Formats: sequence, C-alpha cells, structure tokens
Amino acid sequence: MDIVRRNNVKVMGAGQKAMVFAHGFGCDQNMWRFVWPAFAEGYRIVLFDHVGCGGSDLTTYDAAKYASLDGYAQDVIDICHALDITQGVFVGHSVSAMIGALAARRAPDLFDELVLIGPSPRYIDDADYTGGFTEAQIHELLDFLDTNHMGWSQAMAPVIMGNPERPELGEELTNSFCMTDPEIAKKFARVTFLSDNRADLPAVTARCLVLQCSEDVIAPQAVGEYVHNQLPNSEFVLLDATGHCPNLSAPEETVAAMKTFLQGTPT
Repeated sequence: MDIVRRNNVKVMGAGQKAMVFAHGFGCDQNMWRFVWPAFAEGYRIVLFDHVGCGGSDLTTYDAAKYASLDGYAQDVIDICHALDITQGVFVGHSVSAMIGALAARRAPDLFDELVLIGPSPRYIDDADYTGGFTEAQIHELLDFLDTNHMGWSQAMAPVIMGNPERPELGEELTNSFCMTDPEIAKKFARVTFLSDNRADLPAVTARCLVLQCSEDVIAPQAVGEYVHNQLPNSEFVLLDATGHCPNLSAPEETVAAMKTFLQGTPT
C-alpha cells in the first residue's frame, strides 16, 4: 500500500524544512486549514489523515497495529521516511501530540521541534497525577460512545470545543465526529483515553512547545504543565483561547505562539 494514498498525504509550501501537521481524535487534516497557510512560504507543509479518519484508506485499518498509539506513531515515521523528512517540525493536536512524541522518541532524527497543542500523556487521574478524569468517568464516556456514536458526537463535541458563544465551531466538530467510521472511532477512543505515555516524555530530546488552552476540559492546565515539566527541553505557553481546539477557535493566537517559538530556527 502506498503510504501517501493510505494516509491521504498532501504536500505543499515553498520551504525546504518540513512541517508535519497531525490532527486529533475524530478529526482530519482539514482542521489545520487556518494554521498551515501561515507557514507555507517558509516550510514544506505536510498534511495527512490517520488511518480510519478523513480521506485515509479505511481498508488499511488494522485493529492489532492500532491497538496502541505506537501504531499511529509508526505511520508518522513511515510518512516522514517516504518523503525524506529529517530535522523537521511536528505539529500535533490532542492525542497526536503524544503520537508525535512517540515518533520523535523512536526516530529522533525526524524532528528538531515539536509543537504540542493540548497534549495529555494520561487522561485518568493517578495517585500523584491529575489527568482531569476519574477512571469511572473515562469508562462511562467510552461506554456512551460504544452504544451511541451519533449521540456521543452530538453531546461531546460542543463540550470539547468550548466557546459556546460560537456554536458553529461545535457544529463543525460534531460533523467531523459523525463522519468518522463508528467502529474505528470506538477503538481509537479507547486507545486515546486509556493510554499512559508519561514515561515516554523524558526521552524526547527535540525542542518542544507545549500550547495549553485556558479552560480545557479534555487537557486541563495541570496536564500541560506536567508535560512541560517532564520534557527535557520545552517551553510552555498558556493561551487566552478556551476549549480544546485552538487551531479552529483561535488560529491567529496559535500561529503567533508557534512563530515565536520557531523564530531563529533555520527553514
């Protein structure tokens, strides 16, 4: 299977250094449409869809491979190898922040910088760790998704998006969730919300930017600060943006923070 077709890879932009964008759960590469154009003159932009999402080839979904985030991280590595990417920039939203961290740990030559938007290495609270959810809450969320994919999407997307004064944002995320293959979405949700990648963070050597939204119900500020503290070489920025998807709700602020972080980096 051709990787470019499997993951619906799109390449554009005028720069030499690659900037790879990876979307979050229930989304696709279209979620970056307000962000990537700001970097197209200086970078080679790479967009793709995780297998099971967007325009990816659903027939290539392998439940065994994607039973952990490692399978998705391997796809990122394979895409980069297919496009001869080294020393690039990885931009990952939500679960893809951890997917990028795993890829960077496994293949440290791929990325010099990681931009992690709303990252969470573990969603469930632990003895000395605040993830934002109890184990019971996560299982309730997953059970709801298992029994009623459409109802879950309509109920959860506006909560995840936040910004209730802009209902069109919640509607877009709802539609994105609803278009995802239900069976794959259920599996991806379990992999996402039951993951624990805390031990991987100290091994990520790339320079990292942790972008944390205010009032994020999915990845609270304590989680972003934890990620920042565990990464050996990171910067932490608390955005004025609320909700979990600043790439849609506050693209200008997101772009500005990224440009500040990348300033002085060779392109």
